[in-house]
Amino acid sequence: MMKRSWNRGGDPAGNQGRNPLGSTDAGRRGRRRSRRGAVAAATLAIAAGNWLAVPADVAAQDLPKTQLKVVGAWGNLLQFKEFEKPFWTEEIPKKSNGAVTAEITPFNEMGLKGAEIFRLMRTGVIDFGSTVLGYVAADDARNEAVDLAGLSPDIATARKVSDAYKPVYDKFYGERFGIKVLGIWPYSAQVLFCNGEVKQLSDLKGKKVRTGNRTLAEFVEAFGGTGVTLAFNEVVPALQNKVVDCAVTGSLSGNSAKWHEVSTHLYALPLGWSHVMHAVNLKRWNSLDPQVRSFLEKEIAGLEERIWKAAAAETEQGYVCNAGKDGCTMGTKAKMTVAPVSDADRKLLAEKLNEVVLPKWAARCAGDCVEAWNATVGQVVGLSAKK
Repeated sequence: MMKRSWNRGGDPAGNQGRNPLGSTDAGRRGRRRSRRGAVAAATLAIAAGNWLAVPADVAAQDLPKTQLKVVGAWGNLLQFKEFEKPFWTEEIPKKSNGAVTAEITPFNEMGLKGAEIFRLMRTGVIDFGSTVLGYVAADDARNEAVDLAGLSPDIATARKVSDAYKPVYDKFYGERFGIKVLGIWPYSAQVLFCNGEVKQLSDLKGKKVRTGNRTLAEFVEAFGGTGVTLAFNEVVPALQNKVVDCAVTGSLSGNSAKWHEVSTHLYALPLGWSHVMHAVNLKRWNSLDPQVRSFLEKEIAGLEERIWKAAAAETEQGYVCNAGKDGCTMGTKAKMTVAPVSDADRKLLAEKLNEVVLPKWAARCAGDCVEAWNATVGQVVGLSAKK
């Protein structure tokens, strides 16, 4: 993962040449105080998430003028509001000293559902774009590889899985779609929101559950439930009108989308993380100045890092806010019952992954798909998929 190139002198460009006017002891002490102050200010700014207070990279002064168009993920969720949108519209122009500017529109405001993003990127209609990998699972089973139901019971495992498989995605999308993968990041933990009592996985029997991808549907069906396909923005009326009994989404995403107004129980067992892939059309990418490409790769890597760190906090905030506790700072205080998870259910989650979800996924993943998964993700989680 690429990091900001701050040096000990506090100069973001790494310029450490001598100043002939500062050769006295007093001058040196003054320079040291100045450098310490700059480092402290930058550190505080980064810790607070106030990236606009961090000085722009001096090297960015040499970047050519570049205008970009970006399609973001769900515009009504915090990931877009707090990360994607300010990154492209404020942070990138700031750090490039105004050389690189961008317009970003979330796909749902374009009338798209998410599954079309990579197809439109393949044809060059979209340059830079983000979508949930689960939405394009029907195009190729590889898109499920990093987020099989039960694969990552915690965010640390999810990150390792994502990092291990990212080169596989980059190769696959580069060869098949003419797309370069720039980043992969998660939403908060995918959990069950239900409009009736659910305290354990066995309570899914006989229930209709909206699932965001095929592996979640197979997981639900393993417990006697029925997986239902619904777009994210169709879930609230479906829960309200009893079209479905439960639905799966991020613990905080559901709160942002007001699922708490039409459901009573949340089961706090992470079933997945709904990974988002951010990519760019290769022809468009190769047309950019090499310095601009280098600048964007570095900054997107930083964005990726921040979103991963935030996802852990957002997951906990989802539980706190939906339960209506005083620690809620990122969402709306609701009145849901947040059911705790038993060790028995955590064990059951792993068993269903190995016995049901993984074999079914392997059977529909063609070519060298299973071999690539075993060599990457399988090594992280200690599992081996077999057709």
